[in-house]
Amino acid sequence: MSLDTIIIIDGNSLIHRAFHAIPLLSNSKGVITNAVYGFTNMVLKVIKEQEPGLVAVAFDKGKTTFRNQEYAAYKGTRKATPDELRPQFILARDILGAMRIPFFELDGFEADDLIGTIACQAEATGLNVLILTGDRDALQLVSPKTKVMLTRKGITEIDLFDEGKVWDKYGVTPSQVVDLKGLQGDTSDNIPGVAGIGEKTASVLIKEYGSVEEILKNIDKLSPRHQKLLRGNEEIALLSKKLATIIRDVPMELDLSECSWHGPDNQKLLEIAKELEFKTLIKQLTSGQKFIKQSQDSGTSADLPPLETYQVGYLNVTDQDALDELLIEVSRQGKVAIYLEGLRNQGIDTAYLAMEDHDIYRLAIQNKDSDSDPCLTVLKAICECESVKKYFHDAKQALWMLHHHSIELKALAADTMVSAYLLNPTASNYDINDVALEHLGMVLPAEGETAMASRAEAIRRLAQKLFEKLAERQEDRLLTQVELPLVRILSEMEIAGVAVDKQGLQDMSVELQTVTETLTTKIHELAGENFNINSPKQLGPILFEKLKLPVLKKTKTGYSTDAEVLEKLAEEHEIVALILEYRQMAKLKSTYTDGLAALVDPQTGRLHSTFHQTVTATGRLSSAEPNLQNIPIRLETGRKIRKVFIPRQRGNLILTADYSQIELRVLAHMSQDESFLDAFRQGQDIHTRTASEVFGVPMDQVTSEMRSRAKAVNFGIVYGISDFGLARDLKVSRKEAQGYIDHYFARCPGVRQYIDRVIKEAKETGYVNTLLNRRRYLPELFSKNFNIRNFGERAAMNTPIQGTAADIIKLAMVKISQQLKEQNLSSQMVLQVHDELIFDAPENEIESLIMLVRQSMENALQLDVPLVVDIKLGPNWYEAKPI
Repeated sequence: MSLDTIIIIDGNSLIHRAFHAIPLLSNSKGVITNAVYGFTNMVLKVIKEQEPGLVAVAFDKGKTTFRNQEYAAYKGTRKATPDELRPQFILARDILGAMRIPFFELDGFEADDLIGTIACQAEATGLNVLILTGDRDALQLVSPKTKVMLTRKGITEIDLFDEGKVWDKYGVTPSQVVDLKGLQGDTSDNIPGVAGIGEKTASVLIKEYGSVEEILKNIDKLSPRHQKLLRGNEEIALLSKKLATIIRDVPMELDLSECSWHGPDNQKLLEIAKELEFKTLIKQLTSGQKFIKQSQDSGTSADLPPLETYQVGYLNVTDQDALDELLIEVSRQGKVAIYLEGLRNQGIDTAYLAMEDHDIYRLAIQNKDSDSDPCLTVLKAICECESVKKYFHDAKQALWMLHHHSIELKALAADTMVSAYLLNPTASNYDINDVALEHLGMVLPAEGETAMASRAEAIRRLAQKLFEKLAERQEDRLLTQVELPLVRILSEMEIAGVAVDKQGLQDMSVELQTVTETLTTKIHELAGENFNINSPKQLGPILFEKLKLPVLKKTKTGYSTDAEVLEKLAEEHEIVALILEYRQMAKLKSTYTDGLAALVDPQTGRLHSTFHQTVTATGRLSSAEPNLQNIPIRLETGRKIRKVFIPRQRGNLILTADYSQIELRVLAHMSQDESFLDAFRQGQDIHTRTASEVFGVPMDQVTSEMRSRAKAVNFGIVYGISDFGLARDLKVSRKEAQGYIDHYFARCPGVRQYIDRVIKEAKETGYVNTLLNRRRYLPELFSKNFNIRNFGERAAMNTPIQGTAADIIKLAMVKISQQLKEQNLSSQMVLQVHDELIFDAPENEIESLIMLVRQSMENALQLDVPLVVDIKLGPNWYEAKPI
């Protein structure tokens, strides 16, 4: 620990650099945080690395300083502080307050002047000085006891300057840096300098004469060229030097002892980190990481109370009498929170049970593969007891582990991960530690048995707390009737898996390999040489230098060859269309035929995709490993991938049920647009009806192209498409695209009114709701950045529609699952892909299943227009035909 070192930080410089280096970030309330996030990380990083005894930060205060009185145009070319940056200076000061780091600012002076004054006084007391800044002006302060840490490349890299480094870099001593500025000027501060003199010339002159003043005294000895440049500009050179000179005796109250750093106020810093949603900083604080090393003789951190970490006691339950007592107590209380430690496919290692007014009970499984393990026996009895409510965090994971031991979970009453998701569907994760911190203010231990026990207790407390919050927002029905039952349904789908034709996958892979090889040959022939088609560095020169195609976009590494560029160039040369096709075929092979084959479980011969219930902001489900939601359907070759999804046994068939235009039906209900309502009530094709109205022709005269364009408009409106986006999709001019949109709203005024209304209400309340009260907060609506605000408006109009569609199919899944069990059918729901459900069913159950599925899906939620389901049947997903 460097007790004899003070770090002085240029607050303005670091915050500005962070703002421009880091993309705009915001917390869930819409507060922009990118600059203060970068600033905080940089300050903590340099303190941790340097371990100073003293720390201070300097800020500018106001735009006008004494330099503006000397030269009115000083810094006159600087752009105004962006609206998104200005409030972050206040947040930075709050952070510094919590970190117990003093900051200084004074009217009429810049941060540089305060830094120079603090450094001068620190040197006088024998301290070593480190200045952290992005401003090269600070190099004039370098001395035997002062070094400058100069940020470059945003805030990720630092150059450390001592006297030697300044000389090596600029050819002058630190004290001559101001002379350099006097001659060459500084465009960033609008210091004029002498026109025609650059850094090289200035350095040569200063080396020879030592200063601007000496150069001017010896002007007659200079070369004719240098004389010409300097004569008549003497005052400008002297003024420029004066403007660049940092004041080192600012009249400020300064007691260096106040800069002694003893570490942050952890509690205050944690509160701010939670408010700004700085997850990394929260984890640093809650995991007990130290920002400075302990030192016995320093006194640092010794006076800082440790951050409170929630601790609970736990009892190891091993003998049979204690297990019997536990079972009796659980039955008496009628509710228990359970945290399971183990792996999804390998079962449970340890179970922790939390009840009111009790220590946590710890059950260590001794024999995971034995039905007679006493702890497993008790856990099975508890889980299968219908009169005892069970609370979990990530119950789907728990269901997998319980399934490994043939334990059926009954009376699942809470999943705190799902509840936390409903309360904030845009959070980055729903880890139990984060949820406990956010909703209970509890800091859970990071690891060990105490951590596991604490999680069980956190689940117990969270179950009721989160339910009450959901009830206040009228989302309790959404939890109990949709999301909670869905947890079990998704686990059953994951465990069952979907059967796959492995030989079919191999055959398709070989076929795609042949196609890509043929395309490669054609592409190389058109290029006139062999090259790596997958390498943008090799592809770019071929297209834009050899074949002379127009360059549409460049990147830092060269020509852009992304899909958007190639699609625009497809009509310019035959090779471009072939490259696009090559990429599509190569992706199908790597991602699907090869990728799916690698994920087939060797024991079951099936794909066991993971369905994520807490990922999307709108409530839609997503899937991973593999992602079955993204199987391509636009290309025939892509659609054929579905051929490998087959029934699990002979005599079974694949049945698919797909909602017809569900989002547009929801839009009709929500907007109450007469045209939409009438079209769906009459059973008309909505895209044909829209084309008829937009293009002003009878429905029987609508061409396929008209319908296609109307379809793009219909779905584009739902997703808030602009004239630019529609023009791009339809390959028409923006004027023509805007004409389609104008005609659409003229014919469907209810849709326009809905969009205006929902955006207005969202701006008043800060959120939007689905028909089932699924809520999404939209802080983007209040951003001063146009692009971010525009995104918020699109999300406001789309989320109620897409979210309601997601709610409807989830309701349908719950109803279908209940009916399958009540009718004792062996048919299984194996996949959900957006608006489509896929079933694996015995042939003798098909008739019952069709009736059950149609009734459940079409009556999932009552709308003012009918819900319609298209059902198909076949030997595999691809060959399923309408019935």
